[in-house]
Amino acid sequence: MSLAIEVRGLRFRYGSGPWVLDIPELTLERGTRAFLFGPSGSGKTTLLGVLAGVLKAQEGEVKLLGRDLTSLSGAQRDAFRAEHIGYVFQMFNLIPYLSVLDNIALPARMNAARRARLDGAGVKETAALLADHLHIGDLLKKRVTELSVGQQQRVAACRALIGAPEIIVADEPTSSLDFDRREAFLELLFAECERAGATLVFVSHDRTLESMFSRTISLLDINRTAF
Repeated sequence: MSLAIEVRGLRFRYGSGPWVLDIPELTLERGTRAFLFGPSGSGKTTLLGVLAGVLKAQEGEVKLLGRDLTSLSGAQRDAFRAEHIGYVFQMFNLIPYLSVLDNIALPARMNAARRARLDGAGVKETAALLADHLHIGDLLKKRVTELSVGQQQRVAACRALIGAPEIIVADEPTSSLDFDRREAFLELLFAECERAGATLVFVSHDRTLESMFSRTISLLDINRTAF
């Protein structure tokens, strides 16, 4: 099976500070559901930022779908992320003055490749279908500020999934939910990732969720600055 993510000799730091990431190697096959965990300060969120092209590593290779992000300019990384990566942020980063429908549809409206992968369906129709799959289809006209935390979380997941990006990265998106709601959300997220054939990198400190994933990665094992 081909690799979705291939990291070699990755080193990253903020400005001239100490190295935050020092990862000799990390590979993920396409379609993997990876659970990434580690204590606070071990570099989880920073690694997601590097994998998503939000941050640029100072050393090493960070290949996604065969493309080395470290060789790209900031604008090129932004374009790559918009086309190939769905990002579920810890704080969701929804646009408060937009409706649920418009928040979900935004990546497909902003990127031609994401629109082209809708198999002939319209952006609104696809957004509504995703919302139905994640049980928020009755909320499409509401502003996201009117929703509960759990509902906002599902909107963020739908937005990341629209247009079938090949890689989904999720940063602690279940941290504000109780266990039953976390499990239910993950089952829905897995189903949508499988439907799209996406690779999932899911960051959490909650190891009770670990058994639901196909692979577990400890930052303490792969990041030499976290030892």
